[in-house]
Amino acid sequence: MSDKERKIVSYHEVGHAIVTALQKNTEPVQKITIVPRTMGALGYTLQTPEEEKFLQTKDELLAKITTYMAGRAAEVLVFSSATSGAANDIENATAIARAMVTQYGMSDKFGMMCLATTENQYLDNRAGLICGEETAAQIDGEVLSIINKCYDDAMQLLIENRESLDKISEYLYEHETITGKEFMKIFREIKGIPEPEEESTKKSFMEQAMDAERQSKGNDGE
Repeated sequence: MSDKERKIVSYHEVGHAIVTALQKNTEPVQKITIVPRTMGALGYTLQTPEEEKFLQTKDELLAKITTYMAGRAAEVLVFSSATSGAANDIENATAIARAMVTQYGMSDKFGMMCLATTENQYLDNRAGLICGEETAAQIDGEVLSIINKCYDDAMQLLIENRESLDKISEYLYEHETITGKEFMKIFREIKGIPEPEEESTKKSFMEQAMDAERQSKGNDGE
């Protein structure tokens, strides 16, 4: 990759990581890298669940879509342009949003109406629509609405944390690979948030930030 591409990928991946950290219903970041993989990815942000799960809530699925959208949002925010690097993110986000609408009963518009069934469960596990053309068009609109809302949420989080996005992206650009612990340590230092005590390690980064802000306001009032 050229230096410009490496910088774009750095922002893209750190965008994912920051939006992940700022949401409650997400899996923690374990690693961020801009070292290309043989499978074609120019970089990646690795997240691993803290415990094995078999069910996902609506909030968790929306948080996933928002995280997927954060890479593209970071590119547009910083470089005022979109790249092809978000292709896989868009594919994954669309698949989740479509399943929420057609299979999981998580759409306000359609409620708990089944609109798709799995055709080849033991082959590609692909879901086929069981509705008319007019309803299919409405499904597309509902899926797009979910994705656009998540993109807007991701963009707003990055705008509010632009300093962190710039500094951590520069750090990743220079070091190429950082661990999740390194990422969170730098993020906390930039935001002025102390390292969490053992009993509060299960709190989300956002909750820790709010605790630090409340403590700061309390000290100012003394």
